[in-house]
Amino acid sequence: MDRRVVWSPEALEDAEAIAAYIGRDSAAYASAVVTKIVETARGIASFPWMGRVVPELGDNEIRERFVYSYRVIYQVQEKRILILAALHGKRLIENISNRFDEPGQEGTN
Repeated sequence: MDRRVVWSPEALEDAEAIAAYIGRDSAAYASAVVTKIVETARGIASFPWMGRVVPELGDNEIRERFVYSYRVIYQVQEKRILILAALHGKRLIENISNRFDEPGQEGTN
């Protein structure tokens, strides 16, 4: 049974920031990258354990999938997949570590 994929408000902001950043050079490429991020996030519902454990955290329930040079970080929960972040691979995860401390976060689809 697939879990429902839910985006945290911060992850939605991340996707918007990615689109804005890339969009300064190419609106078409920005759209393609964000579309691929969203498609990857949707696909996590079918195979949530396929992503690797985030090395900096070492928590089996917090995993990531890569889309180009971006990391889609998510938490596997009993009935849903919570997308916690979408960030560039070079960005320090410590800057967003507060997102991982609140397992009951509510997001939007």
